[in-house]
Amino acid sequence: MSFLCTISDERVIERPVLRVPPADTHKYARGSAMVFSGPALHTGASRLTAQAALAVGAGLVTLVGERDALHEHAAHVTAIMLREEDAHLAIIDDRVRAAAIGPGAGVSAQTRERVLRLLHRGLPLVLDADAITSFEGQTAEFFKALHDQVVLTPHEGEFARVFPAIDLNDRLTAARLAAELSGAVILLKGPETIVAAPDGRLAVNRHASPWLATAGSGDVLAGLICGLLAQGNTAFEAACIGAWLHGDIGVRSGPGLTADGMMDWIPLVLAGCLGKG
Repeated sequence: MSFLCTISDERVIERPVLRVPPADTHKYARGSAMVFSGPALHTGASRLTAQAALAVGAGLVTLVGERDALHEHAAHVTAIMLREEDAHLAIIDDRVRAAAIGPGAGVSAQTRERVLRLLHRGLPLVLDADAITSFEGQTAEFFKALHDQVVLTPHEGEFARVFPAIDLNDRLTAARLAAELSGAVILLKGPETIVAAPDGRLAVNRHASPWLATAGSGDVLAGLICGLLAQGNTAFEAACIGAWLHGDIGVRSGPGLTADGMMDWIPLVLAGCLGKG
């Protein structure tokens, strides 16, 4: 693991510690991640996710999608690999340590099928946005397939679509109950982000900023978590660390922040986590 997760006795997420990789490391040792793209003309969100996964330290990140979508990505990325998707996910080999799906994916039966195929592979996984909403009213198979190395990252609207019986007035309890019900780690977005694990662990991130309320910000958060999973952090740790790093971007940047511009802040945020200083 590159990061050490730190949580106070009061269950508040604190600044994580970034450890320098060993001198003989290589890109696969730092972790390979895959991000599943939306269709053509809906590729921006997944591209933000992939860029954040790479920036947070994954050694290799690949965008996976239909050929038309990959042509769009090719006009924007250079350090990120592009692979055409196949129905049986044969592109996922033993070197892939984590994946993310949902940003820009579209709410559809096709998205549900892609998510379920990924879940059945048992890979550490981030499910965001459309990957969550696509299961509205059809959660039985979804919950059965989820496992404790999956992170769901809903805002309150998405949360209500897949956990309609859980009262959001008490967000701590809501996140805990959702984690128990689903068997996955829940990151409930908000001014205070709640992270809950199926085993009962809870943590709160209060290190954030209202400047993060901008289109695409959540896609960046999904990428940070995916990149942390690829580096060997558990789902609960990756969600906690990702929430803090995401918040620190907002704290450092101030007004005028856009999701595209968030990438420029990640090196500074990471530098602030080096060592114990």
